Amino acid sequence: MKTENIIIIHPQTDEQVNVIKAFMNALKIKFEISKKNPYNDDFVSKIKKSKEEFENGDFTRVDKNDLKNFLGLE
Repeated sequence: MKTENIIIIHPQTDEQVNVIKAFMNALKIKFEISKKNPYNDDFVSKIKKSKEEFENGDFTRVDKNDLKNFLGLE
């Protein structure tokens, strides 16, 4: 039976990669390993910077009732 399902996993260690490869081989499931990051480097750096700013308290909190005014929609 052919399926179009795609499963993406994110192993954290080489041991996990080896276990997953052995499991897939044991079940005779075709798989490929890509070391390429699917995200644009500029995008990743912006997200990391934003996370650091938030952790440092550099953010603006907006009350839900003031959201439209904050966004200039009123």
